[in-house]
Amino acid sequence: MATQVTATTTANARRSSSFLRIAIALQTLTIFLQAVSAGLLLTSSYGETLHSVGARVMYGATMLYVLAAVLAWKPGGGSPRPVWQASGFLVLASVQVVLGIAHVPSVHLPLGVLMFGLSVLALARR
Repeated sequence: MATQVTATTTANARRSSSFLRIAIALQTLTIFLQAVSAGLLLTSSYGETLHSVGARVMYGATMLYVLAAVLAWKPGGGSPRPVWQASGFLVLASVQVVLGIAHVPSVHLPLGVLMFGLSVLALARR
């Protein structure tokens, strides 16, 4: 009986870890695509629309990261560290959205670069 519980717990932890890794990868990809759409914003007529839609998708990916971190932590009893990291990304994404709407590129652009670097680092650590 104990072996079966341990095997089930291990399988659930592995699944949660995979979901967390996928969520971080998706977040990293969407942040990268935001950089691409920012370049299009400067050079094409449809760039603003693409960047605006991309911002919503990136924010959704960040919320998915928070959900995946909570699911990886709570049932398995693992470290709450990924939850704190994901919550930090959600705060950064919120600040990024506010800065974008306010048209403050002097902070918006470097923060985007920082977010991409941190997301790649989080992905490499998983």
